[in-house]
Parts: sequence; structure tokens; C-alpha cells
Amino acid sequence: MDFNVKKLASGAGLFFTRAVQYTEEKLGQAEKTELDAHLENLMSRADCTKNWTEKIYRQTEVLLQPNPIDHTGARIEEFLYEKFDMKAPSRVTNAELLGLYMEGAAQEFGAATPYGSTLLKVGECEKRLGAVEKEFIQTSAISLLTPLRNFLEGDWRTISKERRLLENLRLDLDACKARLKKAKLAEAKTAVAPDLNETRPRNYVLSASASALWTEEVEKAEQDLRLAQTEFDRQAEVTRLLLEGISSTHINHLRCLHEFVEAQAAYYKHCHLHMQELQRDLGRLPDAFALNSLHSVVTPGSAAEDIGSPLEAEPLKIEEVQAPATGTRKAKVLYDYDAADSSELSLLADELITVYTVPGMDSDWLVGERGNQKGKVPVTYLELLS
Repeated sequence: MDFNVKKLASGAGLFFTRAVQYTEEKLGQAEKTELDAHLENLMSRADCTKNWTEKIYRQTEVLLQPNPIDHTGARIEEFLYEKFDMKAPSRVTNAELLGLYMEGAAQEFGAATPYGSTLLKVGECEKRLGAVEKEFIQTSAISLLTPLRNFLEGDWRTISKERRLLENLRLDLDACKARLKKAKLAEAKTAVAPDLNETRPRNYVLSASASALWTEEVEKAEQDLRLAQTEFDRQAEVTRLLLEGISSTHINHLRCLHEFVEAQAAYYKHCHLHMQELQRDLGRLPDAFALNSLHSVVTPGSAAEDIGSPLEAEPLKIEEVQAPATGTRKAKVLYDYDAADSSELSLLADELITVYTVPGMDSDWLVGERGNQKGKVPVTYLELLS
């Protein structure tokens, strides 16, 4: 118990000494040991690395989980599973959930109807997009988020701890310097030659005793200063080595950033391919808009006589279509397109073709020509130039 009290008293005294030194420095009443320029630059670089790493880490989390409520819930869930040494279950992405809702709606409305069949196609695509997104989130968490979090929660905490220790040792060093300076001033005052005319021997004896005490105090202060300087220099070297490791951290984060970019590029590439496939699938479905417009115009009594069934109408023969004298335009192909039948024209991204309209053709299609080849092309795959 006695040892603990002494240790507590010693710690309180050390804390008080540091507090006094720090306050006097802020008030300009005490000298401060300045760190060398190289160490100052390393500290500034480390602080900059920490601040920007933290911002990048937080914003990457927002990118992967945009909804703040879901993001907070996910973090709590991960924390609980981590504490209980359990593997967190796979979370359903928003795209997958949308796909499930669309498939459920298609079953209710009828999968054979134009709307229901389209919902099925789009729902399947959304589920594939959700699976790709889930893979991207998992890859990004491993390749980028985990290394950044390890730096913030591991390396940076160690650096901060050693920097705080260095600052405390600097305060101790400056306190020793101030104590030595005061002791030397007091010793110089007591070392003044005694007055030989002094008729009171007691005062002379007291002056000599005080001079001896201050000499002893100066020797003790010098010894404490040497010890404080040694500890400060040792801690400065340890801190310098840790701060120089920031360069290795930058190299590691650079590699992680390349992996993140590769994962993001693969994610968008797969999404683009799935959307192209969906567009092709939707282009092969019956034109529900044309059917609805015909049913809205035709009356029940005259449907079979005047117009007839649209399914029995004679299809447009592309090979017999002639380009008009005027009205042709150039168009740039935006995406690759595979022809579904002989009446369509396959397209390659970035190529230029000639397009025009013909009477009776759906507004979503144009006739495209490339050399001697001719066929229907979807408007959504083109950029009209002139």
C-alpha cells in the first residue's frame, strides 16, 4: 500500500511539473526544445496521411453502402458478429431485392402478358446486377477498406502513442533545463564573496551552508538533465523510425488502390454486359405498345373486317425496301448488337452506318445500311449524327 501511495504521489508530481512547463511555454515564460526539421516534416506528413486516409475510408464505405441507416446497421451487425466470433450472413443488395419484387409482380400479373414477361426479364437482370454488386463490395472491402482500417486502428495508434510519449519527455527535458538554470542563478548569488567586516559569524555560516546546498542542487539538476536528454533522444529515434514507415504505408495503399480500380472496372463491365443482354432480350419481345394501340382503335364489330389481326399482317420485307432520295442520316453505333433474325442488322460499337425510316415501321426501329448489308436496327443503340 505504501508503494502504491508513493507511486501515485510521484506520478502526480510528474504530471504537475509537465502541466506547469506546458502552461509557461504557452504564456511565453519558458523555453521550448524544438524538434529537428526532419522529424517535424515526418510528423506533418504522417498527420496528412492519417487525415486523408480517414476521409477516403469513410467515403468508400458510403460508396459501397449509400444509405446511412443501412450503413450504421451493417456496422453494428458486423461488430456483434465479430465479438461473438461468428461469420456475418450475406446481405441482400438493393438490386437483388428489386429483382425479387419484379418477379413477384410478374407472377401476379401473369408471366404470359407483355408486362409480366418484361418484368421477369428485368427482374432477372436486376438480380444478376445485385450479385455483381455484392461481389464488388466484398472485393473492395478486402482490397481497400481492410488495409485502410488496419492502418488507422493499428499503425496510427502506435505512432500517436509514441508521439505523446515523446512530447511528455520533451516537457520533462525542458523542466530539467529550467530547474538547472534556476539552481545556477541561486548558486551564483550565494557564491558572492563574504563581507569581511561582518560582525555576525552566524550569518556567514548560513551563507556558506546555502552555497553548498545550491551547489549540490546544481549537480543533481545536471544529472537529471543528462538522464532526461538521453531518454528524449532515444524516444525521438523510435518515433522517427515509426514515422519513416509512412512511406511503406503509401506503397501498400497504392497497391490496394490499384486492386480497387480493377474491381470497380470489372464491376461496371459486367453491369454493362448484363444491360446490353437485357436490351437485346427486350427487343425480341412482342411490341406491346403497337398491340395496345391497335386494340384501342379497333371496335369489336369491325376488327376482323377492316383491320384484321396484327399477327396475320404481312411482315415488312427488308430486302425490298429502297433508300429514299432524301431523309437518310448517318448514325454512330453506341453498343454491339447481335441480330435476332435475318431482318435485323448486326452492329459493332463505334462504327458508322446510314439509317432511314420507312412507312409502317415501329418508331423504335430504323433501317440501317452498311455497304451491301441492310436490316432493321434499334434506335436505342444509335447516336444520330446528321
